[in-house]
Amino acid sequence: MSISPIFSSKMFHRFICHFRQALPTRTLSSTAPETSPVEPNKNVIIEPRQLKFLPKYKEPCQVWVENLDTIDENKLGIIELHPDIFAVNPRIDIIQQNAKWQKLYRYVSYAHTKSRFEVRGGGKKPWPQKGLGRARHGSIRSPLFKGGGVIHGPKSPNPHFYMLPYYVRVNGLTSMLSIKLAQDDLHVVNDIEIPSDEPQYIKELIKSRNWGPSVLIIDEVDMMPRNITAATDEIQHVNLMPVYGLNVYSMLKHDTLVLTRAAVDLIEDKLLTALHRNSTFSYTKKFVLNQV
Repeated sequence: MSISPIFSSKMFHRFICHFRQALPTRTLSSTAPETSPVEPNKNVIIEPRQLKFLPKYKEPCQVWVENLDTIDENKLGIIELHPDIFAVNPRIDIIQQNAKWQKLYRYVSYAHTKSRFEVRGGGKKPWPQKGLGRARHGSIRSPLFKGGGVIHGPKSPNPHFYMLPYYVRVNGLTSMLSIKLAQDDLHVVNDIEIPSDEPQYIKELIKSRNWGPSVLIIDEVDMMPRNITAATDEIQHVNLMPVYGLNVYSMLKHDTLVLTRAAVDLIEDKLLTALHRNSTFSYTKKFVLNQV
């Protein structure tokens, strides 16, 4: 049975692009201290970007570029995001499939039961075949006896690995990125250089900007700057991740997603290449399983 979407793709795109402009300042609780509104720089520059495969009837979404070198928020400029990556109609069913797949593909069940041939004892016939008026049996380790083997029980190790189709995984990433942007939970920063390696600096920064409480910071490479690595090492709800590790489950788990400027370019390049690939056979062939 198919479920008709509440919004059409065009309506949802307009909603995402204009939602952030009309969104009021959020507070985590009613007792949170009042913060003065951040005044953006008057000389705001919209950074020109060459967006590949730009749709003819869709406009790019615009987001602020922020800083991390001060606790107070600073608007450094505006960049445009590709609508096919950050403003698609979200598919909740695809997100659920990705989350379930990520939970199961590493799971191995070690539940094990012994059959009648693995249970200790039962080598002798318990009583003669005929003459006693009892039912005929060949071993007391038959599944009919207490302490006998188990019929069709689980055997270990039993992996639950399977592979999702290629475009289900790709569309799961675009759906989650679009949802984060629509909910005002996606922020773009120029870099992740911070002046201190104290965890308190990150905590105060997150509190002053109403992020989180859990934050996922994405950078282009896996070698992060020393200060932010040391500052987030003791904070369990703030995690660092390179672009190649970005996944649906991690974005669902964290409330706020922070992308660097370089990470935005790389994410768009990889996903646009995947969406406009002519053939995925060479990329999916290695995951074909023999499940006969």
